[in-house]
Amino acid sequence: MKKMHILGLVLIAIVIAVLLTFMSDITTYDSIASAKSKEGKFVHIIAKLDTSKPVVYDPVKDPNYLAFTAIDSLGGTTQVVYKNAKPTDFEKSQRIVMKGAMKGEQFECKEILLKCPSKYKDDPNAQKGELDYMTEPKKTTSKP
Repeated sequence: MKKMHILGLVLIAIVIAVLLTFMSDITTYDSIASAKSKEGKFVHIIAKLDTSKPVVYDPVKDPNYLAFTAIDSLGGTTQVVYKNAKPTDFEKSQRIVMKGAMKGEQFECKEILLKCPSKYKDDPNAQKGELDYMTEPKKTTSKP
């Protein structure tokens, strides 16, 4: 074989090896039931806060402990423990993306990302006010 053919095959092998390495880092979102079956493995879960259960957070006693119950879209529930400060507007979030691992019946969360609703949702005056400001003629004063 020619040197170019050998070099081409080596390059193809390197590209395949790199792609396989990156594919092992790709994660998908799991349900709570699927995360329970993968106990101890790092997973991502999308859920929402169960407002019927209490949120345990006492910044005076321990500012780095937050515990709450999460419900996923399939109806699965789990107790979540997050060992960090409670995120701002935590109770207002529509969805919570949690990264962590199941330990028994409890999800030990390492990172939380909140999906909050837009603050201008269903507020037609917010956009109208912005348009009025942009179309309003500027007043100038002149000194005689």
